[in-house]
Amino acid sequence: MAFFDELAARIETTDSVVSVGLDPDPDRLPDFLDGDLPRWGFNRRVIDATHEHAACYKPNAAFYEDPDGWRALEETVAYAHGKGVPVLLDAKRGDIGNTARQYAGVLDTVDAITVNPYLGEDSLQPFLSRRDAGVFVLARTSNPGARDFQNLEVGNDKRLYEYVAQRAAEWSDGNVGLVVGATAPEELEAVRELVPDLPFLVPGVGAQGGDAEAAVEHGLAGGVGLVNSSRGIIFAGEEAGEESAYFDAAGDAARRLKRRLNEYR
Repeated sequence: MAFFDELAARIETTDSVVSVGLDPDPDRLPDFLDGDLPRWGFNRRVIDATHEHAACYKPNAAFYEDPDGWRALEETVAYAHGKGVPVLLDAKRGDIGNTARQYAGVLDTVDAITVNPYLGEDSLQPFLSRRDAGVFVLARTSNPGARDFQNLEVGNDKRLYEYVAQRAAEWSDGNVGLVVGATAPEELEAVRELVPDLPFLVPGVGAQGGDAEAAVEHGLAGGVGLVNSSRGIIFAGEEAGEESAYFDAAGDAARRLKRRLNEYR
């Protein structure tokens, strides 16, 4: 099944557009975790607590780029799939030729990936050619420095992020989405007007304090899209004293975000 069809089915099943970011920062993992793969142990408990409210899981590759990390990621992906939840790897890949083909090999394991369009269409072709996978192209990101380049005017009264969005729509064979942050609601609306049919991955609603209403109103295309929270969910229980309370807090945070977003759907 193609990724966006699978995602649509998952959204319907869970009545949720929540993407849970699985970013197990080693400096923030609780002391009670044991075993040789604490990141996997952490993710497993988060998935147990949140899967009923998760349309998708989004591990960020930066937290897994060591030998034990890749093992933890593989275990995490398999476990999420066992719960019926697709996995989007937030890797922001984008490189030339054979390098890009090697990066695209991860789509044998995960269901979708984020990519960086800075090097142009040829750098993304190894990902775009995987018709059953989802490819989310960075357009207008949620970080403060996004304005440094993404808001530059590039002609025809368009800003760079708008041009990227239009080109991504041209590249799509039903397998392309965009990354557009909730911290810039006006830009989010502008991108939606340009590309009415592309689903968005909208980060920035949790710890970054982005606009939840705008994320839902402009992030979904035909009801399909994702609104992500990472730290706001997975570390919601940091003040809890016991293991069960720690992960119960993650489940509660995912459920609250689901309800909050559903107010605008």
